[in-house]
Amino acid sequence: MADTIPQMFIEVTSKQPNVHVQLSKDSQGKFQPTTYQALLREASICALGLRNLGIQRGDRIGFISDNRKEWLIADLAILGLGAADVPRGCDATAQEIAYILSWSECEFAILENDRQLQKILDIKAGRLPFGSQSLTEAPYAHLKTIILFDPPSSAISEEAAHNGLQVLLFSDIMDTGRSLYATDPDFYTKEAKAGARGDLATIIYTSGTTGDPKGVMLSHGNFLHQTEYLPSIIGVKSGEIFLSVLPVWHSFERVVQYIILQAGATIAYSKPVGSILLADMQAVQPHWFTSVPRIWESIKDSVYKSVRQSSAVKRAMFSVFIAIGEAHAYFRNMLLDRLPKFSPRSRAVDIGVAVIPFVLLSPLRALGDVLVFKKIKEKLGKRFIAGVSGGGALPPSVDKFFDALGILILEGYGLTETAPVLGVRLKNHPVSGTVGPIHRGTEIRIVDEHGNALPPGHKGVIQVRGPQVMLGYYKRPDLTAKILSQDGWLDTGDLGMLTVHGEIKIVGRAKDTIVLRGGENIEPVPIEQRLGESAFIQQAVVLGQDQKYLAALIVPRQEALIAWAEENEIPFNDYPSLLDQPEVKELIDSEINSFVSMKNGFKPFERIFRFALLPDPFEPGRELSAKQEMKRFTINELYKKQIRELFAE
Repeated sequence: MADTIPQMFIEVTSKQPNVHVQLSKDSQGKFQPTTYQALLREASICALGLRNLGIQRGDRIGFISDNRKEWLIADLAILGLGAADVPRGCDATAQEIAYILSWSECEFAILENDRQLQKILDIKAGRLPFGSQSLTEAPYAHLKTIILFDPPSSAISEEAAHNGLQVLLFSDIMDTGRSLYATDPDFYTKEAKAGARGDLATIIYTSGTTGDPKGVMLSHGNFLHQTEYLPSIIGVKSGEIFLSVLPVWHSFERVVQYIILQAGATIAYSKPVGSILLADMQAVQPHWFTSVPRIWESIKDSVYKSVRQSSAVKRAMFSVFIAIGEAHAYFRNMLLDRLPKFSPRSRAVDIGVAVIPFVLLSPLRALGDVLVFKKIKEKLGKRFIAGVSGGGALPPSVDKFFDALGILILEGYGLTETAPVLGVRLKNHPVSGTVGPIHRGTEIRIVDEHGNALPPGHKGVIQVRGPQVMLGYYKRPDLTAKILSQDGWLDTGDLGMLTVHGEIKIVGRAKDTIVLRGGENIEPVPIEQRLGESAFIQQAVVLGQDQKYLAALIVPRQEALIAWAEENEIPFNDYPSLLDQPEVKELIDSEINSFVSMKNGFKPFERIFRFALLPDPFEPGRELSAKQEMKRFTINELYKKQIRELFAE
């Protein structure tokens, strides 16, 4: 059994050298294939070029780049040398990059382009403030060499040299590696053999929403624990294609790439932009698509947008068949024991209740498939097997929508500190409303505020122990001790409950819990997800810590709101002025009260008493993290004026 990611990659390549591992676009936008054998050769060449620069086992290499073919080549080369990469995407700020590379003491850094180099120079030259108080030495005190994927301008190269940085092109590293490869073609294999399962593979920094980012140290073994069982659980086969759109530096997409390598499958690189994504779906006909919940939500929204623009007859037909599809899926899940059980329930009773509605609805569901659902499913391609959703909670309305269409979504759960997968719905037995069972070799327990283990059906904090749990936070044993016990239990900070069969249901974040002045504990995420089901609400953030009542920041769906205003002849000059109209505020208030109500399962103290409308959607790198999760600390800072007004006495 392989002990490192490069060893695993070499083993798979020996079994299927001519299978395609990558599909990447050329200058004309056409997908071009790379075989496993070719990728191994390129990784070997890159490793030789990097060793020639002096990179050694144990070094930490900065890696600031978005998804591209060269990312995996460089990653495999770095890991094969026994070094560890310190990755981040191109959306990172200059201050984030400075902290990450400086705290990790990186002497070398691979950058996508000169825009990333400019961020480094802006900090080094003092044009931008650094801001962090954690470092005891100047930022970039260790950084000496920059490697660029794309050629820089002459001006920025000169400025880099003036600041003591050597700038090299990735193509030059590869050229050097090719000349060395001619005399030592087995170098990479020999170097990879020296690696051990506990070796550091990467340091992935968290978003740092409440201070400086924390560097999560993940070993080869942390990742390999995922790759050794997940392909069989979700049923991935050699040669099957994954469409890749998530940032590869993040732990979710990164482990997906390693799972693809383990299974002998294929990565096709795309972008999370609607027009590009759908066109690439048709071009490569993927079998699998991994994504965060926001992208699945966007696909659902685009379907509804198209329906709203169709005739009244088509809108009515769509609504009817969606309702039939959801009801059919519910009774099918009950019949097949795919509904979560938080207390023992009779299978005989479930079958008795479900069988007649299921049989009666099946012909109507089949008709809906022919008239409506088939056209939607074709947009995902003819070979589509399933989507995998991770990096956040999948809203129940989105989950039900795709289940009604007959599109399988396997929701997973994990965090960067667990490399990241802890659980995922089983392909052959997906239990709705859960993230599946915890997997082989991993322990889970749900504990109360005193640390006592709770039985199924009781809400508490999720704690886990297993081979995928991180080595710790880099140079922060104090922070490591707060989350990781001496006997290996990791406190996830997530709230959840177990079913009687061991599936996990996520119900919120312990640190997101809002406590009102009356002592009521409220989870904001379920409220925000329910508000997002409104045709007029795109995003919502629930507020109220230490206040008398709840309030919310609401980002309306601009197109839907404008269409409603025009239909109701409400005058406005521009979109921001529309948000000030009393009719709009009455509409949003009505939507809030309709979706967050006692009849929908919410308690009286969970009602939203006040709200503020925001004209611009939340964006990654600002209000949202790379996983599209709300950066609540940042939102509180950005909108403190609006928030203060919401709670003014």
